[in-house]
Amino acid sequence: MANRGAEFGVMIDSPIRVDMKRVKARKDEIVERSNTGVTNWMKNLDNGTIFQGHGRLESPNTVSVNGEVLEADKIFINVGARAMVPPVPGLDSIKYLTNSSMLELEAVPEHLIVLGGSYIGLEFSQIYRRFGSKVTVVEQGPRLIPREDEDISDAIKKILENEGIDIRLDTTLAEAGQQSGGISVKLNGAGGEEDLAGSHLLVAVGRRPNTDDLGLDKAGVATNPQGMITVDNQLRTNVEGIWAIGDCNGLGAFTHTSYNDYEIVAANLFDNDPRSVADRIICYGLFIDPPLGRAGMTEQQVRESGRKALVGTMQMERVARARERGETQGFMKVVVDAESKEILGAALLGIGGDEIAHSLLDLMYAKAPYTTVTRAVHIHPTVSELLPTLLGDLKPL
Repeated sequence: MANRGAEFGVMIDSPIRVDMKRVKARKDEIVERSNTGVTNWMKNLDNGTIFQGHGRLESPNTVSVNGEVLEADKIFINVGARAMVPPVPGLDSIKYLTNSSMLELEAVPEHLIVLGGSYIGLEFSQIYRRFGSKVTVVEQGPRLIPREDEDISDAIKKILENEGIDIRLDTTLAEAGQQSGGISVKLNGAGGEEDLAGSHLLVAVGRRPNTDDLGLDKAGVATNPQGMITVDNQLRTNVEGIWAIGDCNGLGAFTHTSYNDYEIVAANLFDNDPRSVADRIICYGLFIDPPLGRAGMTEQQVRESGRKALVGTMQMERVARARERGETQGFMKVVVDAESKEILGAALLGIGGDEIAHSLLDLMYAKAPYTTVTRAVHIHPTVSELLPTLLGDLKPL
């Protein structure tokens, strides 16, 4: 916003300077406050004991930690995940960054090379481009974030390229090495091999569960080929008395889905409330600027399902609130079941899209027809006020 101040008649001396040490210090303060609060809460639970160490299953009802064996009739595995590092020649010899170590930087990279064109990689790309870094994104696929519809991927690519981010699609990292003052990588793309020099390399090609040293085999707990613990719709593993929640079960890998995992387990165990993962509607955000709010099925998934459907789209430049803020990039798209009139999915790429998605998500959980929105009166001037207009102009998919 400081860089765009002149658009609003606010004159700020340029160039804008980023104090990364202060940026990191503020981040540390926020994280510490959260961590300390959770830790103190856990340590002060009635009848609760905290063991800090590497726990491993010894049997279906025993866990060893710090040389002590704990026994219980119910065990909950909630070990999270970590960054996946691909087997690229030379990568293990350089000081590459992951989503965790990226947060420890105290200086703005001169040239950040990002391996991976998906959520984490794109969020950090835009952050550091705005901080002043030269940024190159290397994605081996034909488009960014392949789980999204192609029009969403294309729009996000345009948004990032408009900010000066260099995006290389259909390109793989063949080799990496250290050089004076930074790193060098060898890329294989459509134009052949290319040597590229940078100051930092961020590896953001996915996540892997922290399940490879838990003694799961001793307890007989099943995993899939990616190491995710196999669970049913109530998060139970194949071993009675053992549950797996959070990133390690592969059913969401978001903070909000992990918390919902807990809610499902607790409801079934203590409240006689048969909640199920099958009732959950997928939702998440891509936190670039403008953000993407996603709920339910993609357009491609609806097409593949074979059901009759309707789709409505609206460019953000039609939204008065977006024009007033000077943030007109992106568009909104909603897919509706033609017979039940229920909303099947939504992609809201634009100012406030991550918040606006919830108004449609709640409607989806209520299984209410989209006409509930078209007949509603929304506040002007907001982004949400255009949802009735969008849904009033649906076309066959």
